[in-house]
Amino acid sequence: MSRHTPSALGLSLTILISSLTHPALSVPVVSEATTTVTSIPPIIPTVVSHHNVTSHGPYTGPPPTTTGALSTTVLAPSIPALPPGPDAYKYNRTGKLNAPMPAPFTPSGGRDTNGSAPVYQPMSDFDYQSLALALYQEWIELDLFHWGLATFSEKDFEDAGLTAEDRYLLQFMAEQEVGHATLLTNMLGPFAPKQCTYNYPVKTLHEYIDFSQKLTRFGESGVYGFLEHLNSGAAGTMLLQSITTEARQQMIFRQFEGLFPMPVWFEVGVPQSWAWTLLAPYISSCPQNQTRLVWQNFPALTILNQPNPFRVDGSNVWNETTGPWTNTASTANISTSEACFNKNKVGEDCSPAISRNRSIPLSYPGRQVFLEWDEPGKPVGPNNSYVTSTMVQQPSWAAWVSQLNVTYSKLENITGNSAYTIQPNVSTFEGDPAVNGTMFLVLTDEDLYVTPYNLTMLNPHVYAVALYQSG
Repeated sequence: MSRHTPSALGLSLTILISSLTHPALSVPVVSEATTTVTSIPPIIPTVVSHHNVTSHGPYTGPPPTTTGALSTTVLAPSIPALPPGPDAYKYNRTGKLNAPMPAPFTPSGGRDTNGSAPVYQPMSDFDYQSLALALYQEWIELDLFHWGLATFSEKDFEDAGLTAEDRYLLQFMAEQEVGHATLLTNMLGPFAPKQCTYNYPVKTLHEYIDFSQKLTRFGESGVYGFLEHLNSGAAGTMLLQSITTEARQQMIFRQFEGLFPMPVWFEVGVPQSWAWTLLAPYISSCPQNQTRLVWQNFPALTILNQPNPFRVDGSNVWNETTGPWTNTASTANISTSEACFNKNKVGEDCSPAISRNRSIPLSYPGRQVFLEWDEPGKPVGPNNSYVTSTMVQQPSWAAWVSQLNVTYSKLENITGNSAYTIQPNVSTFEGDPAVNGTMFLVLTDEDLYVTPYNLTMLNPHVYAVALYQSG
């Protein structure tokens, strides 16, 4: 406890009396904070070994010694469709409590809520293969974000309307991927997939940005599709806390691209095989004895009139992508007068911004969408060691997979491996057009009824998968 000494007390009284009897100017007093203390940092966990930028280009090595997806005994050609379980509708939805509470302020039910310590590792083959797929995704993003900074100059970024602060944001996103890769590696254990080398279908900064927003789209959606099916709720919780970061990255790339940042009410989740189909073509090679994945690689799908977000009239296009699968926008044949990234007019300008709105939409209900697909049996992915496959003989439908919806439209004028279809007019809820944003376009042989939680049931009917830039 502090107290005045007699001399200090007398001095204080003298000063007080003097201030009361003599006019004085007020003097500002600057005090220093006294709450800062020295803090010794705890032991900081190390991150996984990695390279910021790997080698790039198509695979040119020897033929692979192992091909195809990882497999073991297969019990059936597909998972049979079953009705809901006997207790699915048992819970009484009155808002009242239906069972005793295990503890104060704690309703009964839930998963892993009995006090058992969480174990942050896979608990099934499904868990391991799903988390391994997510790690392949984190590795390519780590490389892709660093590669963009290393490949394109400061002037390239500045000419595209992106400042030093924007470049640092891209660098920080790459640093986030180090954390994500470390987290997944630690959960998977010693045989976790390692960083690979990659090949990106871009030549310009604008194409790079478009590819990045598409890659983060299927990376994010690919995790949403399996997250709630994991046996390990603990591992799922950790992954959720990284994938929500990736959702922010995807929106940032949309803003860099001059697109409306979040044009949907719900973000779609898709099966692992769709995400692997879209990811594998951009992996050139992986280290020897790399952990392989079980997921299917569907044949390539090209959208011949994929909307081009770098045009003022982005829907009036033909063959302006850098390749199939992601169908990344090409800027090669866009004239100055047709480009939107150099416009200053509201509704036409697509330079980077917090938000942009287009006078001419990228797509619209009733639009003819022209499609072309590959035959199965082609090598793809790391070391060309995976092979595209499908159980479908001939596709008949286009499935538009976005938000909470799977909507089918007939394939018309099927000629060999090409056809067209009509973009449907459908809404998730009133005021929310379902076909919007960067979404999934899938060719199938049947208009099977599926919902977000059982979308994987569609896989035996899938021929090819692509991303469609609807908005």
